Amino acid sequence: MIKTYSEFWDFYVQEHSKPLTRLLHLIGTTLGISLLIYFIATGRWYFFPLFFVVGYAFAWFAHFVVEKNRPATFKYPLWSFISDFKMIAYMLTGQMGREVQRVQKRI
Repeated sequence: MIKTYSEFWDFYVQEHSKPLTRLLHLIGTTLGISLLIYFIATGRWYFFPLFFVVGYAFAWFAHFVVEKNRPATFKYPLWSFISDFKMIAYMLTGQMGREVQRVQKRI
């Protein structure tokens, strides 16, 4: 059982070790947030749940088809949601590959 966010982050990185998985998360999250902003800006706020559907569809596809593992969202929803944004920030700043290597050395 994972007890700290630090432990979870290492688990999360391990579960997102393939570049295609991370790319699909980035696409899904970006599209989902774009939809959310669009729905709010156009007064169609009642469609906001679709942003979750779009975001998670890409991520879950990546887990089931690319990584062949179970999404961390099922067991750790809040930490997983936070980590999606942390991972994207690391990707955009070129640090995610280093994180994957760091975690894989521990295994």
